[in-house]
Amino acid sequence: MLRVAVPNKGQLSEPAREMLAEAGYARAASSRELVVLDPENDVEFFFLRPRDIAIYVGEGTLDVGITGRDMLLDSHANADEVMPLGFAPSTFRLAAPRGQVTSPAELAGSTIATSYAGVLEEYLEREGIDARVVKLDGAVENAVALGVADAVADVVATGATLRKAGLELVGEPILVSEALVIRRTGAPEVPAVETFLRRLHSVMVARAYVLVDYDIRGEHLERACELTPGIESPTVSALHDPEWSAVRAMVPAADVHRIMDELYVLGARGILVTDIHACRL
Repeated sequence: MLRVAVPNKGQLSEPAREMLAEAGYARAASSRELVVLDPENDVEFFFLRPRDIAIYVGEGTLDVGITGRDMLLDSHANADEVMPLGFAPSTFRLAAPRGQVTSPAELAGSTIATSYAGVLEEYLEREGIDARVVKLDGAVENAVALGVADAVADVVATGATLRKAGLELVGEPILVSEALVIRRTGAPEVPAVETFLRRLHSVMVARAYVLVDYDIRGEHLERACELTPGIESPTVSALHDPEWSAVRAMVPAADVHRIMDELYVLGARGILVTDIHACRL
């Protein structure tokens, strides 16, 4: 039975649960459930603190897990990134009081508070910045105001919380993070894991693409197929009127309205768009 670690709280939790449900796995009846058995798919889900997931996976206690890149790297666990999942994006950034610091190098000799000491210490060593790191659990944006640190390093989505605390971002992101599937380093390939990854990949593809159907006159068919090339090739079917063909193709969801406009100008009619709920490519 495949044993999978899933975040039980935070910005990773609900998107991970939704993705698993879309991939056909059993969903927890409530957010308080710690273990969910899915006998139909031969999978057992363990809902854990996001920060602990890399440890469990790295120790081989669980086969795969979903966590953030920042938490994986900060844990120094014996686990590797297997597949980015495209949700919960964030950056790990330095921040200091407004107008006081213009570059990370100016933080040499200062004290920096963070919840991700491992990531920060590696960055400081790599950049040759000699600074003291203070590890805090949870929010760190008040560390400067309370006199604990001269600056902070924190996970940032919009930066609004840091600005409210009188801080501004310094330098480029230390780390760009998102949700990941992780596995123990060196773990052998297992069919159950490959099936799990394939299902999650199919969800990402289904979210990123839509199906477009339309009718087009024969003289414009080649140009229309250039606009909607599909994955391997669009499906072209003959209509009762020999001068027209029906075309079906997958197109990126982000571009669908532009493509519909161009098809209409080309002469396509009966243009329909359908969501994709699942696929295998």
